[in-house]
Amino acid sequence: MTSQVSSPAEQADGPVVGEQRKAEGAKGVRRLDRVIIRFAGDSGDGMQLTGDRFTSETASFGNDLSTLPNFPAEIRAPAGTLPGVSSFQLHFADHDILTPGDAPNVLVAMNPAALKANIGDLPRGAEVIVNTDEFTRRAMQKVGYETSPLEDGSLDGYHLHPVPLTTLTVEALKEFDLSRKEAERSKNMFALGLLSWMYHRPTEGTEKFLKSKFAKKPDIAAANIAAFRAGWNFGETTEDFAVSYEVAPAATAFPPGVYRNISGNLALSYGLVAASRQADLPLYLGSYPITPASDILHELSKHKNFGVRTFQAEDEIAGIGAALGAAFGGSLAVTTTSGPGVALKSETIGLAVSLELPLLVVDIQRGGPSTGLPTKTEQADLLQAMYGRNGEAPVPIVAPRTPADCFDAALEAARIALTYRTPVFLLSDGYLANGSEPWRIPDLDELPDLRVQFAHGPNHTLDDGSEVFWPYKRDPQTLARPWAIPGTPGLEHRIGGIEKEDGTGNISYSPANHDFMVRTRQAKIDGIDVPDLEVDDPHEARTLVLGWGSTYGPITAAVRRLRRAGESVAQTHLRHLNPFPRNLGAVLARYDKVVIPEMNLGQLATLIRAKYLVDAQSYNQVNGMPFKAEQLAAVLKEAIDG
Repeated sequence: MTSQVSSPAEQADGPVVGEQRKAEGAKGVRRLDRVIIRFAGDSGDGMQLTGDRFTSETASFGNDLSTLPNFPAEIRAPAGTLPGVSSFQLHFADHDILTPGDAPNVLVAMNPAALKANIGDLPRGAEVIVNTDEFTRRAMQKVGYETSPLEDGSLDGYHLHPVPLTTLTVEALKEFDLSRKEAERSKNMFALGLLSWMYHRPTEGTEKFLKSKFAKKPDIAAANIAAFRAGWNFGETTEDFAVSYEVAPAATAFPPGVYRNISGNLALSYGLVAASRQADLPLYLGSYPITPASDILHELSKHKNFGVRTFQAEDEIAGIGAALGAAFGGSLAVTTTSGPGVALKSETIGLAVSLELPLLVVDIQRGGPSTGLPTKTEQADLLQAMYGRNGEAPVPIVAPRTPADCFDAALEAARIALTYRTPVFLLSDGYLANGSEPWRIPDLDELPDLRVQFAHGPNHTLDDGSEVFWPYKRDPQTLARPWAIPGTPGLEHRIGGIEKEDGTGNISYSPANHDFMVRTRQAKIDGIDVPDLEVDDPHEARTLVLGWGSTYGPITAAVRRLRRAGESVAQTHLRHLNPFPRNLGAVLARYDKVVIPEMNLGQLATLIRAKYLVDAQSYNQVNGMPFKAEQLAAVLKEAIDG
């Protein structure tokens, strides 16, 4: 989370219920310290929009929050089927939280498929709100229900709220000139209104949003607002909901500042724009749309006023080729993609290594191999980023840890690329890209100065005394070569993929020169200045949990649970994966056991074992979903006791 202050704990068994208040003639109100809600339905039911609006109002209310959107892998899976279920999980609290939560306290199921796909994740006693209108015999049989789960007793362990959402929505909109099908589309707003009443969420922002979204269709806007208000009023008047809930703002969870809710891809986009402004360079994005990276292209295309140029190429190879050309021309160049696109871009990334030009390669990882799981998350591109090119082609790797941290990671990747004249991998993933959390908007004076000096004249004197420009004469500290803008008089030089001669940049087939250039490029990457690794170890533990990327939230939540239970465990998290922080070896040597949870089959563990000869224990998951804190706590407890 953005705040690392001590706070009340995330509980493993649901929300803590505090004082209940009930005024005469009014419904009761219970105070909770946190709630986990999951909206689920067909991909056409608007669950992502519903969850996003509830999240926005929750953020404006001041709660800490974390979200987990979960999309079908198919663009439009068959309606009413398990593969077509779309869900949005939101965890919000009055204290600092780190994950979208292990198990929902509330499930809103718009049809039988949504219920069947998600009921197994709920703890006993959870609230289940179902749209009874969709529980027809055919719809239930489609997902394997022989009898109605609303009537056969299988949901007796839950607080079941059967609500005819579709019927109520159509009834609320009968005064509008809409067909039944058009009216039914607003049932997600009815559900949002009900949940907004149930958890005392603000409503003004949602109504304003609907007016803006449907500004060209005022009748549709009015209908959606009417459905939203009808849902609120239904909660207020129905006998089925006798209690509503309050989750106070997270007043102590955040340092002072101005906050907004932000997703990982949006934070990354803003980080790229900020980097270009701090470098005083135009930002150029050469990209080809691919899930889950496309949002970055969409967002950056909105910011021409900041000197951003976006190019949607015909394919992945053209996208990175254009970006590398822009880097040669003096832009802060970026290409965005996911794993399959990285495979296609690998030759041009190798060319960028040879040309020694700054280029940001943003990889929003997803499940693979091949097309794999386009909408699901994974961390399985680490070794591809590390070694996925021909020849010795080292590339720095930076990985954000939370959605908001994507902003800072983008600035750090730009710093390395510009300072050391190298392509840099920025490894995010689908969980970070689509998830959201509060982000403190930084002051301008907090941002790093990324300005660079272009070459402006000769930099070498020949034996005969004449002054010339050598494009591969290096800075003695960074080993970076000069960056010369094409067309600068006297700085004309050749670029291309064939090996260069040290200094002059001329084509060279000399074995000795090639050996020298390979070792020099590697030394440049090895010499990158990255901060030392910080270790969270208040009790001098014997076991260390080492993570990278989006596993930060679940790992930290699991460590907190263990410490509350009296266990001693240390934690550290890598942002820089190439090169590793210089003190990593010393940190690892301090502990008897090192556990590395990853959403792959052990790629970081492989690198750690090879480089530091540490018998790291790997714990792996590749099911397209992030770790749960409870499962990691159990694994770490076993490691501590073993």
